[in-house]
Amino acid sequence: MHPLAIVGATAGKLAHYAVSGVVGALILQKLPDAKPAARKALVGGLAGGIVAGRWLSEAAEEARLKAGDMLAEARTSLGEEVPPPSAVKVDHDDHDHEH
Repeated sequence: MHPLAIVGATAGKLAHYAVSGVVGALILQKLPDAKPAARKALVGGLAGGIVAGRWLSEAAEEARLKAGDMLAEARTSLGEEVPPPSAVKVDHDDHDHEH
């Protein structure tokens, strides 16, 4: 996995958990008997945190794809063969059952 993808995914998850944690702490500590309007606002805040986490995840994936494209272009300019993006070496003869 590309380092930018790992950083982006981690940032997205951290943002999601941070927003959810802050809102959850408010619910548990400050507003145990929240009125319907406050409850609706808190649910909206949680939904916003989920959307922000998804947006950050999508942005990280887009950055990963762009970085992969640039890396492939750089290898091509050097005359190297570029492996497919999901190239995983699988040894088909290394398994325990018979055919």
